[in-house]
Amino acid sequence: MEEGWSRIYSTADPVKIEILKSMLEEENIQAVVINKQDSSYLFGESEVYVSSDDALAALQIIRNAEF
Repeated sequence: MEEGWSRIYSTADPVKIEILKSMLEEENIQAVVINKQDSSYLFGESEVYVSSDDALAALQIIRNAEF
C-alpha cells in the first residue's frame, strides 16, 4: 500500500469487511479493501486501509462496533 495509508483491520470474513467499509464511508472516511484471499482454496485475509489521518477515528468506530 502507498505511504500515508494505515491498515486498521483484517479478517477472513468478507461480510465483516464490507460492513466495516460501509460504516467508515458513512462517517466520510475513505476505506480501501485489499483482498488477499486465495480464490481456489479460500484461505487468507482481506485488509482494510484508511488514510493515516483518519486511522484513529476509524479504530474508534471499530471499537464501538465491537468487531
